[in-house]
Amino acid sequence: MEFSAEQIAGILEGEVHGNEQIKVSGLSKIEEGQPNTLTFLSNMKYEPHIYTTNASIAIVAKSFNPTKPLPTTLTLVKVEDPYSCFAKLLEVYNQMNQKSPKIEKNAFISESATVGKDVYIGANAYIGENAVIGDNVRIYPNTYIGDNVKVGNETTIHPNVSIYHDCVIGKSCLIHAGAVIGSDGFGFAPNEKGEFQKVPQIGNVILEDFVDVGANATIDRATLGSTILRRGVKIDNLVQIAHNVEIGVNSALAAQAGVAGSTKIGQSVLIGGQVGISGHIKIADRTHIVAQSGIPGSVKKPDTVLMGSPGIPMDDFKKSHVGFRRLPSILKRLQELEEKLK
Repeated sequence: MEFSAEQIAGILEGEVHGNEQIKVSGLSKIEEGQPNTLTFLSNMKYEPHIYTTNASIAIVAKSFNPTKPLPTTLTLVKVEDPYSCFAKLLEVYNQMNQKSPKIEKNAFISESATVGKDVYIGANAYIGENAVIGDNVRIYPNTYIGDNVKVGNETTIHPNVSIYHDCVIGKSCLIHAGAVIGSDGFGFAPNEKGEFQKVPQIGNVILEDFVDVGANATIDRATLGSTILRRGVKIDNLVQIAHNVEIGVNSALAAQAGVAGSTKIGQSVLIGGQVGISGHIKIADRTHIVAQSGIPGSVKKPDTVLMGSPGIPMDDFKKSHVGFRRLPSILKRLQELEEKLK
């Protein structure tokens, strides 16, 4: 589908500088711009590329004033914030590529399930007994929705996702391919023979509204009660959330992070890739944890930045790392002093 510069300016409340009727049918990075594509300039270190790009339309800030001649084929759309406006256009583009409402052949929907308006359900998807699917939901092929699951309006569930029984998915959530929500928590107790006996996991998982779950992420159901991801939580690919964990509003976890059971994570917490967090602890609001750190105990002070394993305040870690790097030379000097003393 094509959009003219005039239409784009209308969507973004921007101003056209150039040919209002020029049209684009794709998107591109400014350094790789091709004819008939739309690009944007937000970070000014990329400014040199705007003078050589082959893109047809560029979104720029209203304060942008070229210091060199622009390509004659380039039209500018000036807006207040180029980055957020380009993100808005990406969202419009993404929505246009969503599947149209339809229930495809071979999809199974239980007779006791409730399906809302304008829903897409792909081939070989399974909707269990008493499941409730909201309006404008997109469920892609080969996805399993268990008994009594609730899926809120406008949520998109990509292929090969498994959502176990009794779980609750809020409105406008996005769940990527291969994610597993509601599998058993890791609950075992040794018996008198030293063998591990499984502890039944009879709780569920609750994702509140606007939660994003990355590909192949796993969120375990609670032993009792609920594992809860609050409104606006974002978890990346291959993240593991254990049973009875609670993650606060607008927190985010990067790829391969893992959170052990019953840990409570506060609001607006940022957790880097491959971070490991122990169980039964609390992480204060707005804590930042640097990638590959290990957190064995509670973080009580908000706005703390932690690094290392075990995680310590980042400034302390940097100072310690300087000492660690000097350790070979310090040991050599120590050996030399010992020889002199002898």
